[in-house]
Amino acid sequence: MTDTSTAGWYPDPEGRPGLQRWWNGMGWSESVRPESSSATILTTQGRDNPITQYGSRYQAAMGMDGGNPVTAQPPWSPTPASQDWSNVSGGGTQLPAATGGGNRTAWMVGLGGALALALLITLVVFIGGSSDEPGPPIATAPESPTRGPGQTRIVDEEAGVAYPYLGTYWLEFVTEVQETTSTAGQYIVTQEQVPTGGQFIAQVTSGPLQGMFGYAGPSSFATTIAAVQASVRGNYYPGPNEIETLRDEAVTIDGAAAYLLEFNLSWDIAGYDSTGERAALILIETGRSAPALVYISIPNTHAELYGIVDRVISEIEVLAP
Repeated sequence: MTDTSTAGWYPDPEGRPGLQRWWNGMGWSESVRPESSSATILTTQGRDNPITQYGSRYQAAMGMDGGNPVTAQPPWSPTPASQDWSNVSGGGTQLPAATGGGNRTAWMVGLGGALALALLITLVVFIGGSSDEPGPPIATAPESPTRGPGQTRIVDEEAGVAYPYLGTYWLEFVTEVQETTSTAGQYIVTQEQVPTGGQFIAQVTSGPLQGMFGYAGPSSFATTIAAVQASVRGNYYPGPNEIETLRDEAVTIDGAAAYLLEFNLSWDIAGYDSTGERAALILIETGRSAPALVYISIPNTHAELYGIVDRVISEIEVLAP
């Protein structure tokens, strides 16, 4: 998927805490503002330190930097994309602009906090210097049975889903996809520049589905997701391309009705490092006004990341409305 630089507010490149600076698409301006509530926040259990994702390591996100906020400079092209975003403005299927303006708050929350294993500590008590007795054991709370300690998650409150933050080098997704009214998620750059001028990325994103796809409840999952697939295929990927369906089935996600469409795309176009991509679309009935769309896309230059698809699907949580 390809991307071009987009102007916007980003963490101050000089590292001043609590400030954002305007990126005009070519360079930094002199305009600054207090850090917006729309910025993505990484937290771990018991901590509330804001951490910018640009270039930050997973260790920092987990508070292993000593608890200080990380203010790294954003990538050269601050706005991401993994399919060919240049097709949005020319060629392919053209969809109306998203109805939900701008990015919204996406919270990454560390769950299953780092809890120590219970230890039995014997206290040696000397009574009169002649005898000793063991003291009572000191117990701690048990670890979470469902998730490893300290795992950080993206919580998309508007879509009503949460899923894992994938760790080192994954950055905040700060643009929009046309298929959702707002977008949260993460990405990595897999090719710095493609023939159309943008970047190619791998991504995991989510958002409430746009109304144009005709969703009318779980009974319409199959037809709705087919329309979404046609949209992303036409909007974001180099063409012509061929498609191979891997999974096309109703599923259950965290107890909620859902539908999974996983597929491979392939192409042979000069200037692209990749010759294809694995993608997965997951529609989830969350009890909100629109179903959640989770969109996973991995170029075949990074096929070692294909396992992310199953990992994310298995760890999606559906939030209470």
